[in-house]
Amino acid sequence: MHTKDQSIIVSGGSRGLGLHLVSRLLESGNRVATFARSRTPAMDRLSGEYGDAFHFTELDAVDVDGVNAFVADVANRFGSVDSVVNNAAIGQDQLLMHTDVDTIRRIVDINIVGPTLLTRAAIKRMMLQGSGNICNISSICGSRGYAGLSVYAGSKGYLDAMMRALAREVGEAGININCVAPGFFESEMSSVLRPEQLATIKRRTPSGQLSNDENIFKVVDLVISGTTNMQGQVVFVDGGITS
Repeated sequence: MHTKDQSIIVSGGSRGLGLHLVSRLLESGNRVATFARSRTPAMDRLSGEYGDAFHFTELDAVDVDGVNAFVADVANRFGSVDSVVNNAAIGQDQLLMHTDVDTIRRIVDINIVGPTLLTRAAIKRMMLQGSGNICNISSICGSRGYAGLSVYAGSKGYLDAMMRALAREVGEAGININCVAPGFFESEMSSVLRPEQLATIKRRTPSGQLSNDENIFKVVDLVISGTTNMQGQVVFVDGGITS
């Protein structure tokens, strides 16, 4: 493992990919804090297993005061905020003309406003430390077009663009920021796709298989290790479908 003995925040860590990232980072010997809008049994399990090395808070990602307080609390509990993984997101499977305004606003809030607020709060701490790593979980949708995913794709394209600009703002302060962009993989978000759609994607993927949570974790782990001199990059984990 590349990452060990770090204080790491993972947003949306109560289920799915986020839960896998949290669990694996804890296994590697890190201190991990996460938040979600509701507590799941997995959070109780991790609390019992890892004690003070794990922290969970019920929190809405667009609650400005709540996010600021959460980051401050993590810094006090763990002594620092070394890495942030912006993972929380929701998907979409609907043509734009059929997508209601409330859904658009919800995607923008969770996929854009949320990670921006968390990143903003974290880099203030990292600037004082003179070091830090930020990893945005983006998507191939931010670089490739797929019908029915326009708002979701736009939100992921935002993460990529913000990352490139922010890398120039904070790079000299010792903060690395990059994006990991998975292809379609088995997850709650891909569950909105029909089996025949997933089969077509798999058939068109050069590796012949969809990525999984562990594939993505290994790349995230490398990105936040602080050992790569990687800055302002989008790393695709998609079996070559974007090649």
